[in-house]
Amino acid sequence: MQKISASAPAEKTVGGPQLAEELRIQSEKCIECKLCRKECHFLRKYGSPKHIADTFDPASPQSQMMPFECSLCQLCAAVCPVKINPAAMFLEMRREAVNRGAQDFSDYGVIMNYEKRGTSRRYSYYGLPESCDTVLFPGCTLPGTRPDKVKALFEHLQQTIPSLGIVLDCCTKPSHDLGREKHFQAMFSEMKDYLLQHRVKNVLVACPNCYRVFKQYGERLQVKTVYEHLATTSLPRTANIAGAVTVHDPCGTRNEEQIHAVIRRLATEKSLTIQEMKHHGVRSICCGEGGSVGCVNPDFSKGWGIRRKGEADGVRILTYCAGCANFLGRLNPTSHILDLLFEPEATLAGTVKISKAPWTYLNRLRLKSYFKKHINAAATRERTFTGEEQSRGLMLKRMVILLALVAVIVAVRMSGATQYLEQEKLRALIAGYGALAPVIYMLSYAVAPSLFLPGLPLTIVGGILFGPLWGVVYTIISATVGACVAFLISRYIGRDWIESKLRSSRWKKLDEMVENHGWKAVAFTRVIPLFPFNLLNYAFGLTRVKFLHYALATFVCMLPACIAYIVFSSSLLNVLRGQITPEFLIGIALIIGVSVMPAVYKKIKARRAGR
Repeated sequence: MQKISASAPAEKTVGGPQLAEELRIQSEKCIECKLCRKECHFLRKYGSPKHIADTFDPASPQSQMMPFECSLCQLCAAVCPVKINPAAMFLEMRREAVNRGAQDFSDYGVIMNYEKRGTSRRYSYYGLPESCDTVLFPGCTLPGTRPDKVKALFEHLQQTIPSLGIVLDCCTKPSHDLGREKHFQAMFSEMKDYLLQHRVKNVLVACPNCYRVFKQYGERLQVKTVYEHLATTSLPRTANIAGAVTVHDPCGTRNEEQIHAVIRRLATEKSLTIQEMKHHGVRSICCGEGGSVGCVNPDFSKGWGIRRKGEADGVRILTYCAGCANFLGRLNPTSHILDLLFEPEATLAGTVKISKAPWTYLNRLRLKSYFKKHINAAATRERTFTGEEQSRGLMLKRMVILLALVAVIVAVRMSGATQYLEQEKLRALIAGYGALAPVIYMLSYAVAPSLFLPGLPLTIVGGILFGPLWGVVYTIISATVGACVAFLISRYIGRDWIESKLRSSRWKKLDEMVENHGWKAVAFTRVIPLFPFNLLNYAFGLTRVKFLHYALATFVCMLPACIAYIVFSSSLLNVLRGQITPEFLIGIALIIGVSVMPAVYKKIKARRAGR
């Protein structure tokens, strides 16, 4: 069991009132029966809810990171004999960390950008016909992975709800679960108010997470799953099939037993036999995606999925969450309930077409276009509300940069300096400075990492000024020196300050990698860019890796990318003049080769995880 904080309860600050109340409930009511710990990796690591509440210190970096490893699935609440909900405490802990500005969201870039796209003007669409009081809200993942099912579902629902509207938007549950309470409330409230102002009363959802959000925060909006509606009206006219499935109930509808029953009824009406897993219904386990845990603790995330795979024991999993279907589908044959209802034979055969990124984004745009053409809408909108005030300072900064760029272009043209766009003349000019030019270049490059300046622009300049050979020599030496300077600053001068900046759990993961693999961790992270380059240099200074090993691994493993970009950039001026040179083509090929390495690594890693 890992301790959260050494501070005594009387000495620590307790955070906001809601957090204080949740801490009090867990501290006073948890009987430490260990039933929740028996079920949960997270609680086995950190202790009972009472222990966590009693030792939690919201000012401690370790305590601030801890709740982000909880999937918020509420299985702990489902098995608790005294009916308390530890997940509510962990959510308040997340909110407290965000309110204190202590949470580093760089680990969550993928999920936050996914949410941002879903609420953006490009991807969102509201189409409300005349007299519309009910809308279909399919969520984010289903329209991307199964756009044909969303179309078919909408058309089928129109048979019983002729004035049905469509809302393509995101419920912003990722922000809710990450503790970004202000952003979540702003975004969801704006959507809710728009629907109510247009006299919408009912929301039919296809996603369990959307169901949970609308039920908890929708107020006057009545929410129901499309599956409940289908069970009380009519099903698509498709064939019945013989076979066996097992049902995975998503965390978002854990306590909605009527939905659990409906899903099983729909499956049995297609003549399927249901073989229940050990954990189902109210006591279902997380698929592994809950709470975005995979962003900070992939082992916890995978652990849930592997556990689910074991319980399924090769039987096809049927679920009603597109996210769960994606995640579990990597480990075990898995289908969405809509696959079964619209393509029953293909579902059992495993031949239903499921799209993956980046095609999912294109599918969502096509689906939006389809609804814009096929719905006779009296009210429409594409969402422009962002939940964030536009910074005048940021806009002014962008205008200044743009004006400065225009001024530079005008000055270059008026001064006659355009002649130096010819590569031979430019390099002749640089050669006139003798050894001074490469010295200035190398010194600039060497200090860039310590100042968190991007190295790619300098690399491109090196290729243009010095050509493919000396460009590589000067750049790899100065880049290695710069990485070593940052390493030494972190290890011997600014250790406390650096540690205060690297609070994310992925930096802790880096420390574990070094502990287990030594210099190989340096080599790996230079080839596969899992971490920001400049921060990585400082982070390695906090580990136990030997300086000489660090320097050599950095030099050797940065060399391929250095060669690729220098060879490419050495031909850029010729390209601007309309000349395609062998160096340019070789450089492009090398850059592509370097760029696909992370994708290849992820595929190999995913295949190994699925075995």
